[in-house]
Amino acid sequence: MFFQKQKHKKVNKYTKFIVCISIVVAIVLAYGVRLIQLQVVDYDYYLKESKMASAASITVDATRGEILDRYGRTIAYNREGYNIILDYNSSSNSRINKTLEKVIKVIKSNKDKWRDKLPISEKAPYKFTEKADSSEIKTLKSKLEVQNYANIDECIANMIKSFGLENYSAKTQRLLMGIRYTMILEDFSITYPYTIAEDISEKTKSIILESSDSFTGVRVKEVCVREYTDDTLATNLIGTTGPIYAEDWAKYKEKGYSYSDYVGKSGVEEAFEDYLRGTNGVDKAIVNSETGETEIVTESEPVAGNSVLLSIDIDLQKTAQKSLKKFMSSLTSKKIFASSASIVCLDVNSGEILAAANYPSFSMTDYKKNYSKLSKDKSNPLFNRAFQGVYPPGSTFKPVVGSIALTVGSITKNTNFYCKKYYDYYGITFKCMHYHGSINVVNAISKSCNYFFFDTGRRTGISTLNEYSKLMGYGVKTGVEIPESSGVLAGPAYTNSIKATWNPGDTLQASIGQSYNLFTPLQIATGTATIANGGTRYRSHLLHEVRSYDLSEVIVSPFADVVANTGLSKNAIETVKQGMRSATFDGTASSTFSSYSLKVGGKTGTAENPSPKRDNALFISFAPYKNSEIAVAINVEEGRYGYLTASVVKDIYDQYYFAKYKGSSIADYDDLIY
Repeated sequence: MFFQKQKHKKVNKYTKFIVCISIVVAIVLAYGVRLIQLQVVDYDYYLKESKMASAASITVDATRGEILDRYGRTIAYNREGYNIILDYNSSSNSRINKTLEKVIKVIKSNKDKWRDKLPISEKAPYKFTEKADSSEIKTLKSKLEVQNYANIDECIANMIKSFGLENYSAKTQRLLMGIRYTMILEDFSITYPYTIAEDISEKTKSIILESSDSFTGVRVKEVCVREYTDDTLATNLIGTTGPIYAEDWAKYKEKGYSYSDYVGKSGVEEAFEDYLRGTNGVDKAIVNSETGETEIVTESEPVAGNSVLLSIDIDLQKTAQKSLKKFMSSLTSKKIFASSASIVCLDVNSGEILAAANYPSFSMTDYKKNYSKLSKDKSNPLFNRAFQGVYPPGSTFKPVVGSIALTVGSITKNTNFYCKKYYDYYGITFKCMHYHGSINVVNAISKSCNYFFFDTGRRTGISTLNEYSKLMGYGVKTGVEIPESSGVLAGPAYTNSIKATWNPGDTLQASIGQSYNLFTPLQIATGTATIANGGTRYRSHLLHEVRSYDLSEVIVSPFADVVANTGLSKNAIETVKQGMRSATFDGTASSTFSSYSLKVGGKTGTAENPSPKRDNALFISFAPYKNSEIAVAINVEEGRYGYLTASVVKDIYDQYYFAKYKGSSIADYDDLIY
């Protein structure tokens, strides 16, 4: 028994020893196999990895979404272009300078342009450029790490030394320091490659690609370049794209942009940047520790931005621009020297802006090539008068006053005042343009009787007029997505803000669209649309729909945002619309519309300018008279006679309602004649 126990114990001892030896052998074998794999099987891979000093992610730009009209017709699209990119490497100043010098020589020989943001003149004697502001100069000195009081010679000397430019001619020094400074300004690094030149010619591209070994760290990158089917179409609305400015870099950097990215800078391009931008891809840049060369490896592909469909109708927009330009040219024969004009057309049941034109205007080609000249042009073609210009509405405000007075009971449809041309009140005499005799609100709108609205405004009171006017969109922003003015609604609140006194006579003047009243054509069109649709004010907007880049998926559907139910009574609106129908049939706009196939409502306006200029000419309208669909407002600065402008509005209706029936009999569009 004792012997058996001892034997069992001895067996256990040997078993444990064998197990331990087996484990050790297994571990040694595993390490051996792994070592063989590392040193023999995967030798090339790990040798390559050992040479990689660092790696970083690079943003790959997504294709910018396109801008289309409401029917999917292209306005702004992308064409294929090419940029020259310099990838980060650990080369010396000397090597970088030689590479840049060779690249610029190719670019220059083909008349392409390279990027240079150095705010110093290109030729000696050097000075800070005229367009450089104090912030740019301050940034320059900060990046160069010189004192704020350093002069231009000290800045140049610093760059020559820092960039290793001592052995170059003065001309080449300036060329290279411009690029080298821009590289610093744009955080040139492995993460942020530098764009030397944009949208290069095919010849430059070919030379760089064919001689790639001669340009260390340089590559050609395919990019999207913004183009337009018509570079004159709605330019004040579409806006522009451009580089990210230094002062905005922090904001865009947080969103994942690269410094060399182009973003929406104005108009629709800026307003809908988040839709248009898309999702960037990612490349990994791996730097070889031995050669300093960078290898680019794709990690994720970019996703194109969405297509933005605007509320604009291309055909209607073209008609508005063409008609406005023709009209302005025709005025000189009438010895009317008008300076500028704008027109807005709205969908009365949604607030969508169907067309908005300005005169004078500009082309995108001129903007790119001659921005400096355009910005200094005294006629100010870059100014979006339709949305930002503010003007007295004149008699186009009378339907607003009439609808309010009828709603609150200050007058009725049957109220008659006797117009004797001169209205005496508050010890002041106010003038009507004609003797109208006994007149009611319908005829007062049709004939534009000041006398009637002087008394109507006095009875209603300025506070009531202002309360409803705001609901109708006057003196408040319409909500459009691009910059607009809020205008001025005449009343005690405004005079208090400018430390002036509101007098009783001011109410009378405000009631005929004068006094301090100043509104944008967009606001005036919005107010007209509110009357036309029965009293609902919609937010005016340019966005119709958002779809995926290939248009297959709807991101944002068409919409109509109600801003206010004005509370105007149905009877009040119908009465005012009768007056506006009369204005186009036998009133102040009858010369244009009395025999027109389509029944429309309208109101002319001749407004005194705040400055000693000739009167502005205005016209508002909606169509058809029943079941209205669109509203139009036009303002011609120094146009003198409102009834003349009605011809432009008629062109709008011709295009919107009758263009597709051109050559057909009138029976084809009988359903449009109400």
